[in-house]
Amino acid sequence: MRHGKKFNHLGRKTAHRKAMLTNMSCSLIEHKRITTTVAKAKALKKYVEPLVNRSKDDSTHNRRVCFRYLASKDAVTELFREVGPKVANREGGYTRVIRTGNRLGDNAEMCMIELVDFNEIYGKDEKKKTRRSRRGGATPVSKTESTPVAEAPAAEEVAEAPAAEEVVEAPAAEEVAETPAAAEVAEDVTESSNDETETDSPEEKKEN
Repeated sequence: MRHGKKFNHLGRKTAHRKAMLTNMSCSLIEHKRITTTVAKAKALKKYVEPLVNRSKDDSTHNRRVCFRYLASKDAVTELFREVGPKVANREGGYTRVIRTGNRLGDNAEMCMIELVDFNEIYGKDEKKKTRRSRRGGATPVSKTESTPVAEAPAAEEVAEAPAAEEVVEAPAAEEVAETPAAAEVAEDVTESSNDETETDSPEEKKEN
């Protein structure tokens, strides 16, 4: 009976399961990121995080305990030289599981497991620093610099307004100037017509 055995056997015997987790732990410590199934990643998370926690205290005893689970001198050296100092200020949660979809063929649920402090894709500290600097003392400088820029277009609009009025008034002045000339032409036409009528009237009288 398997009463009380709640961990995932992963379809393997005990020796096979331990050897697989040992190899996966060495690969994770060496490459900082590996791709596997979700079931194996959850089992690996429980297997490797206690070892990462021990790497904070670099002592002979801790190195021997980690070597018992990793069975690789290179992996133990990498764990205590590189990973340990990097996670010294972290209290837990040294690994992260990111699901990547299902695998073709058997449709197994795949994921990527990585060490949190060694990711190079997202969540960098540089972005947080830039946000803090924007919220800090950079805002008053931006306000003082923005006020002259906002006043400049207003001054240009005020300066352009009289020019627009002059352009509109110019045709009106021309029309006013043209109206007397038109009146004079009309008077000349009326006078010429009156003269013709006067010249024609005596001749008509004589004929009569």
